[in-house]
Amino acid sequence: MPANNNNGKNLQDEERSAGEKAIDDWLPITSSRNAKWWYSAFHNVTAMVGAGVLSLPYAMSELGWGLGTAVLILSWIITLYTMWQMVEMHEMVPGKRFDRYHELGQHAFGQKLGLWIVVPQQLIVEVGKSLKKFHDVICDNKCKDIKLTYFIMIFASCHFVLSLLPNINSISGVSLAAAVMSLSYSTIAWGASVHKGKLPNVDYHIPATTTPEKVFNFFGALGDVAFAYAGHNVVLEIQATIPSAPENPSKPMWRGVVVAYIMVAICYFPVSFIGYWDFGNQVDDNILITLNKPKWLIALANMMVVIHVIGSYQIFAMPVFYMIETILVKKLRFPPGLALHLIARTTYVAFTTFIAITIPFFGGLLGFLGGFAFAPTTYFLPCIIWLAIYKPKRFSLSWFTNWVCIVLGVILMILAPIGALRQIILSAKTYRFYS
Repeated sequence: MPANNNNGKNLQDEERSAGEKAIDDWLPITSSRNAKWWYSAFHNVTAMVGAGVLSLPYAMSELGWGLGTAVLILSWIITLYTMWQMVEMHEMVPGKRFDRYHELGQHAFGQKLGLWIVVPQQLIVEVGKSLKKFHDVICDNKCKDIKLTYFIMIFASCHFVLSLLPNINSISGVSLAAAVMSLSYSTIAWGASVHKGKLPNVDYHIPATTTPEKVFNFFGALGDVAFAYAGHNVVLEIQATIPSAPENPSKPMWRGVVVAYIMVAICYFPVSFIGYWDFGNQVDDNILITLNKPKWLIALANMMVVIHVIGSYQIFAMPVFYMIETILVKKLRFPPGLALHLIARTTYVAFTTFIAITIPFFGGLLGFLGGFAFAPTTYFLPCIIWLAIYKPKRFSLSWFTNWVCIVLGVILMILAPIGALRQIILSAKTYRFYS
């Protein structure tokens, strides 16, 4: 009888394992692991080189030449380092892959610590404003104005369809197009700035007139920079789609990351420096708004922003779909299938659309979410996990480097949301809901 009980228990375990494998094969992050290394390159470009690049000249105007240049370059170096850490930790345990950011955190700190990935809802706002800008430039005020709300709803309608694609690999075509668009509109932004030329009597002084205003705007600019480098939230999910190489599991992903970061530098630095050089403190929080001519080119750039954000929204949403569907299937025992995809994902798209329509304060949201949400996951959480797992010798180069990143990241997390929150409050005074 005990032997029969053991056989029955083993059979149940095998059935449970087979069922769990079937669920993992259905979930969007773990269902496909046949991506090439260059997939990670354009996925990372799509995730990182986004609408935030258009706010960098404005951030420069609040920081000034010296500090602005230092913050941009230092952020590029720090985030490349923390990206390398995450790539290295993906398969640091033989035979196990940490496919989600929170899984890595749980390994370092225990099961009770989970990292909830913050989805950049402000991207929808940028799409809405970019679409409205495109409409305004093409029509040149000769046709009836269209509400921002309607443009956001048009954008959201695309995602009700695209969100039904099963996994990250299935949106590779969309992501590649988005990466090309991000490189293209970044080039248009600095190229059109060169074509327009430097403003007469351009002023590089900090535009704020009072000390409190200068301080708050400085804090907000730090958040703009943090948002621009926020691609770490999906790096493990992207790496999860690449087959494991036993001899060097991180090599294919790291190759893609290096290519992506070269593209980041090509996009960010010319847009930041040329945009600020030409317009000084007169630049808007979206440089495409500052540029009005050539009209057809600026209109094209705005449409490229729209196409890019369609792809980047899907890249950032896929981990959230995974989280929602994992809870529904593994915890609540809902049967996996197309119906569950349809209900869970369209509900999420509808929720983010509502938020975007309700709070379209693009500049303020960049700073607030950039500092409060993305700064930790990008600048210092990988360092904390690295210290907890590898425990480098005290005062060694690794120990010192990680602690420098942690201190700078915490300062950024504390300061950036302060100025952004002030900007949101000021914008809210003149905002009418659902306009």
